[in-house]
Amino acid sequence: MDLDYTGPNADRPRWRENAPFFALHAVAIGGAIMVGWSWAAFAWFAGSYAVRMFAITGGLHRYFSHRTFKTGRVFQFVLAFLAMSTAQQGPLWWAAHHRRHHKESDTPNDLHSPRQRGFYWSHVGWILSSRHRATDYAKIKDFAKYPELVFLNRHDMAFVVGYGALTMLVGGPIGFVWGFMMSIVVTWHATFCINSLAHVLGRRRYDTSDDSRNNGVLALLTFGEGWHNNHHHYQRSARQGFFWWEVDLTYYVLKGLEALHVVRDVAGVPRHVRDAVMPAPGSDLLSSTNKVPVITGRLP
Repeated sequence: MDLDYTGPNADRPRWRENAPFFALHAVAIGGAIMVGWSWAAFAWFAGSYAVRMFAITGGLHRYFSHRTFKTGRVFQFVLAFLAMSTAQQGPLWWAAHHRRHHKESDTPNDLHSPRQRGFYWSHVGWILSSRHRATDYAKIKDFAKYPELVFLNRHDMAFVVGYGALTMLVGGPIGFVWGFMMSIVVTWHATFCINSLAHVLGRRRYDTSDDSRNNGVLALLTFGEGWHNNHHHYQRSARQGFFWWEVDLTYYVLKGLEALHVVRDVAGVPRHVRDAVMPAPGSDLLSSTNKVPVITGRLP
């Protein structure tokens, strides 16, 4: 399968294939009106949102895309499995595209730059187009060697449907509407805002070559991803809220999992990088710059 669809219709939405994406928005709103709001609805929504958001931030982003911590093969599978419930395609597709974003950030070759293509394209248009539908396995060789991850990546919709059926079976209409549909829609757009709004609204602490910005509201909604300028300044860190007042729930959970020996080597941010202080000439830290490459080495 070709990795890039460059024909005249490459950037048009795949209406038939993406019909469930649009339908889910309407059904979620209609369903929420029908079943109403309750503490049970809140519990289903909040619990499902929290699990999904961590699966994206801790799994798809900080582990599969940037490898900012290490773990065993079992928990690696758990992270990928949980991420399947987010309906953001497979874990290898997500990470491969994100690595390309960092390599080309806000240049004409960026996948979702608001500077280059506007807000709609950066927020959701690029996902719905034919151009980026396939997984570029060449950019994710370190994880594509695991057959279980390739299997998940190729059968993402089956897992989404299965998760929806499970919420209906366990929680009935309230669980299905609030724990599956409404949760997934809000998770989608909170995540998409990092590609769009986090390159438009906020403050720039570091003079990176892209338009990334820190946005505290987005950081709260996305468990720390809103400290986007920090992240583009130093991609190696599992901690994106560089200072104590920058709330980063994903990092706190990862440190807790590290204390429980579920994950290890959770990377922080060196002080000289955080404070933008250049090390002395000849120091082995001199290689740390604003454009830190994505880590793509082999797993230990």
